[in-house]
Amino acid sequence: MSTVQDASSVSSLFGAGATAAASSTARETEDRFLTLLVAQMKNQDPLNPLDNAEVTSQLAQLSTVQGIEDMNATLQALAASMGVNQMAQAANLIGSAVLVPGDSIGPTELENVIGFELSRPADKVTVDIFDAAGGAVRSLDLGPREDGVNLLAWDGLTGSGETAPDGAYTFKINATQGGKEVDSTALHLGLVNSVSQNSQGVRLNLAGNESVTYADIRQIF
Repeated sequence: MSTVQDASSVSSLFGAGATAAASSTARETEDRFLTLLVAQMKNQDPLNPLDNAEVTSQLAQLSTVQGIEDMNATLQALAASMGVNQMAQAANLIGSAVLVPGDSIGPTELENVIGFELSRPADKVTVDIFDAAGGAVRSLDLGPREDGVNLLAWDGLTGSGETAPDGAYTFKINATQGGKEVDSTALHLGLVNSVSQNSQGVRLNLAGNESVTYADIRQIF
């Protein structure tokens, strides 16, 4: 709870700072414009004064610039607030397991989860498991599967029924419907160790030096 409260305070500071900076810039622009306009009017040729339509046009341009800068200030404040709020939400995921795109797997608990996302239903789905050298370890026939996220756990056995040794493995999804390939995305579990933020936004740093975004998360465990 304190993390969220602290983040909210920081968010307010960020938003206020962005708005104040933008407002200051807008005022400086307006002051410069008015100074130039007044100087132009003072030094105009009495025999050829400024046209009222021209002055009106310049004032309208100033109003347009002011409106754009006000909108930019609002968007900057909103972006700063959202960034801090996302960091607070991401911090709550530290220690949790998340299902994200990836084809790594292992025979031990938590590492043995095979996930995949289908773009549409498939009447035949198989999963091929490979060892670190690319050798085939086992093939699983899952039969028909619905579209969306699907999960299963590898029992850690090879095709011959022996227990697979600890190590790094990968898997590949093969899905078809009526003999035609169905688009699929391999998913695996990752443990959230920390969160960070860069120019691309908030990122979740997972075990094994893996980094993902919020948009990558399919499920949280």
